[in-house]
Amino acid sequence: MAVGKSSRHYLGESESVEIQHGGRRRTTSSLDTPYVLVLTPRYILIGIFSLGFAVSFSYFCLSSGSHFQDNASVPTDPVEGVVEEVGQLPFMGYNTWNAYHCEINETLIRETADNVIKLGLADVGYNYVNVDDCYSEKNRSEAGDIIANAERFPSGMRNLTDFIHGLGLKAGIYSDSGWFTCALYPGSFQNEERDARLFNVEWGFDLLKYDNCAVPFDEIIKEGMVGKFTRMSNAIRDLAKETGRAPMLYSLCQWGREEPWLWARELGQAWRSTPDIEDTWRSIAGIINANSFITWANNFYGYNDMDILEVGNGGLNYEESKTHFTAWAFMKSPLLVGTHLATITEETLSILKNKEIIAINQDPVVGTSVTPFRWGVNPDWTSNTTHPAQYWSGKSENGTVFMLINVLDESADMTFNLTESPWMKAGRQYAVRDLWTHTDNGTAVRSFTAKAVPAHGVVALLMKDDGDEPKGTEPPCQREEWCMDKNGTRIDDIGFEPW
Repeated sequence: MAVGKSSRHYLGESESVEIQHGGRRRTTSSLDTPYVLVLTPRYILIGIFSLGFAVSFSYFCLSSGSHFQDNASVPTDPVEGVVEEVGQLPFMGYNTWNAYHCEINETLIRETADNVIKLGLADVGYNYVNVDDCYSEKNRSEAGDIIANAERFPSGMRNLTDFIHGLGLKAGIYSDSGWFTCALYPGSFQNEERDARLFNVEWGFDLLKYDNCAVPFDEIIKEGMVGKFTRMSNAIRDLAKETGRAPMLYSLCQWGREEPWLWARELGQAWRSTPDIEDTWRSIAGIINANSFITWANNFYGYNDMDILEVGNGGLNYEESKTHFTAWAFMKSPLLVGTHLATITEETLSILKNKEIIAINQDPVVGTSVTPFRWGVNPDWTSNTTHPAQYWSGKSENGTVFMLINVLDESADMTFNLTESPWMKAGRQYAVRDLWTHTDNGTAVRSFTAKAVPAHGVVALLMKDDGDEPKGTEPPCQREEWCMDKNGTRIDDIGFEPW
């Protein structure tokens, strides 16, 4: 669109101009000027392009808006062919295996779900009740379906999930990528589509824990670990596309085999990073050690699963239990309670319900986990199953978090310089919050010392920037390497000659 020669201004301009009329000149405002619109090929193309851009931009804004909404929101009208993302944050809940193994039934699980509510566990985020192995008959039906055990689950699985959902909780189920489960009940190999539909649509489960036992012969499966677990991932996704329902959260349980942190994110939302946990400090220390080298894999929608919690099962003392829980939470593992809720102690509940620790695990802004910045007892990057890394830090929505683990068999002071953590700034001081004592502990300048940390105990801190450190704080650099005055004087005095 162009304006004719009677004016050199565009609409909206108000400068005065002179216009020739029949040999006479008069001054007029451009708002009074009669505009003539001249359409040329050039301006037609510009108009089409502008209109197209406006339409495209509007569509983008409308279609992508939901991406920035709270991930807990659920579409009111599922759309066939569109798969909703699930599992942005590590899932929390209860799993039957550590406490009961195969001794499960519908009454027990109903009581457990009730206790998740009554004990306030749901209030702090534990919203899944997961049924592990041994819930089914030993053989499939004539039609080929897995059947809930008639004696232990006489009301059927749909009745159970309806009850769990009625409490405002979600329900999880278990199966295996092989011929059988680890307890030799029917597995899902070659029945992935059938079982995904059974678990999700017919039975109403929201999560699938998928194990790694009873592997078919190579000449039959003709797949590696990735392919074996891809089969169920595809079945879950295809079912979600067909039904428009949210897909089941897919938790791979392949015990860390074949480095799942490299590939499992493409298939599901969590993957076991290590072999099965045991109710001992040695097992806890070994799992922390193994995961210290793969913390980089944790982020939104995909996490290393360090296995079901052993807190409350008797093999760990109070300090070890706090360390266990803190490490799992700060390393962004799913948090699944695995103890008897009917007889749980207040001490155990105080650990499992620590809101300040849970808040780091469930951070809606930062999906990454803590990582070690100093190993302590061992040289950095040393793998030691009994003495894992001791000094850890990570980002959070509200500041920098620190985890100090005393891996010794006796109490010890633990000290670190603030800027050993990559998330801390030089020249600043930091307000210190203890996430276990729930106290504000003053201000840290340059370094921090935790006094008399108990054997196998933990210190969990949140540090927030509290302004410039005091003027004249010495030495001039907290970390002296290559510290230099602007006049060229080296402060570190390491005898290094410049090139």
